[in-house]
Amino acid sequence: QVQLVESGGGLVQSGGSLRLSCEASGGLPVQYDMGWYRQAPGRQRPLDLIARIAWNDDTSYYIDSVKGRFTVSRDNANNKIVLQMNSLEPEDTATYICYLYNYQRNYLGQGTQVTVSS
Repeated sequence: QVQLVESGGGLVQSGGSLRLSCEASGGLPVQYDMGWYRQAPGRQRPLDLIARIAWNDDTSYYIDSVKGRFTVSRDNANNKIVLQMNSLEPEDTATYICYLYNYQRNYLGQGTQVTVSS
């Protein structure tokens, strides 16, 4: 069973930086994409896909609101991805949830809280 563990969330002032990590373990497939959703505060808010990275060529995708500020990278040897977040804004406050997609199923982590104060 695939397990995902996020770390690195916390409280930061506007303009600051945080670095989130997600480590995958368990029955990992040979090929898989990984990335990050976030869920803004409030009940039943949707999960927004903010960044992802392909397993084989590091092709990455970013939602427009984080382009130029966030960078996703992966370490296949350690089954890990990192989200470097710079120039954080209060609007980035959310629970950040790592995912792994093996082209059949999407696995989600428990999430890590990021709070950006103004």
